[in-house]
Amino acid sequence: MRIGLLGTGPWAEMAHAPALGEHPGLDFTGVWGRRPEAAAKLADRHGTRAYDDVDALFADVDAVAVALPPAVQADLAVRAARAGCHLLLDKPLATTVEQGRAVAEAVRAAGVASVVFFTSRFMPGTEAWIAAQAEAGGWFTARAQWLGSLYGSGSDSPFAASPWRREKGALWDVGPHALSVLLPVLGDVRRVTAAAPGPGDTVHLVLDHAGGASSSLTLSLSAPAAAAGTAVELRGESGVAELPAGSGNAVTALVHAADALLTAAGTGRPHPCDAAFGLRVTEILAQAETLLDGRAV
Repeated sequence: MRIGLLGTGPWAEMAHAPALGEHPGLDFTGVWGRRPEAAAKLADRHGTRAYDDVDALFADVDAVAVALPPAVQADLAVRAARAGCHLLLDKPLATTVEQGRAVAEAVRAAGVASVVFFTSRFMPGTEAWIAAQAEAGGWFTARAQWLGSLYGSGSDSPFAASPWRREKGALWDVGPHALSVLLPVLGDVRRVTAAAPGPGDTVHLVLDHAGGASSSLTLSLSAPAAAAGTAVELRGESGVAELPAGSGNAVTALVHAADALLTAAGTGRPHPCDAAFGLRVTEILAQAETLLDGRAV
């Protein structure tokens, strides 16, 4: 599969370009970015071509991987799908329901495959754990904590300066990760029953799930480094289940996501983390954001 990369920022450099370059089933055809000089440097580093015209890249590939801010991603994903390209997208799919719906509808209309890259879902072992807990069923409640220290004291993360993260915070940056683990196990969210702010960009959510369980989420990019980490705990008829620590890294996870895209494109069967699922995550986070905005007023 010939694949192009949209984006030249830290995530494209650290994860996407290495994963696309090392995947045996992909031909890393080219890079397009909003900064042509950055695209040229990234392309040269990985032995591929820089494109000045994104539509020319669409014409030369079978698929595109996107490492761009959500609003930019959504608009370009629609154009790529209409050009017949399969899509390896990043989370969140979009930060408005309107944009997310436009992507999902474009994917459906064009008949292309799509996979949204929720990093945790594609870590070795996580997908198997999710499948096992979904099969066990009988869950009564769950709690998830996704605590990053992006804005904590002493942070030197290259993502801290990201304008969209500064604007949208942990709800939209790490919230998708938590939902990507909980929804397959507990079922869709019927209602966001509560949303409250915490320190910095921290938010607390309470969700009512279609399977009858409730869950609570604590999301933050502002935690002290010593307090950062991820935890998911389920409690129900089977007892207590905790999400095991993930192994691997973002490149490994992206290689698995590319495997999923190849399978979806080859079989015509949608992947569970397709654009429609990405839209559903966007809808849930938008409901939570509305509650938070109402509290602020």
